[in-house]
Amino acid sequence: MNDDYNVLAVFEYSTEAHVTKSKLDSENIQTMLMDEKTIDSDPLVSNAIGGVKLLVHKNDFEKAVKIYNEIRVYQKDKNGNEINCPKCQSNRILIAPIQRKNVFYMLFPFFEKRRHICNECKTIF
Repeated sequence: MNDDYNVLAVFEYSTEAHVTKSKLDSENIQTMLMDEKTIDSDPLVSNAIGGVKLLVHKNDFEKAVKIYNEIRVYQKDKNGNEINCPKCQSNRILIAPIQRKNVFYMLFPFFEKRRHICNECKTIF
């Protein structure tokens, strides 16, 4: 990877990455995709190689983060209502990374409860 670029986001499929890349390109932000062709040729390897990486030039990174946070999709509850952070009341909620500290959850990950993380204050709940 080029040292002048930082990973902004990782997507499972290249079509998702292209939508975000197009928005950033329209704002004159230098971007490029990594592992796009590999995943397009065999989508089943997406999880194995870590998905399609959207890279942003380091000089444009802060601006790109602000734009990406405005356009990205945030979580909603089962009724389609916004979820609010219990600490800061923000509605910019994402799914928290799975931790799988217990061997049981490593073997049966579908039993682990879904947790959320606030994109503003980083509170996990």
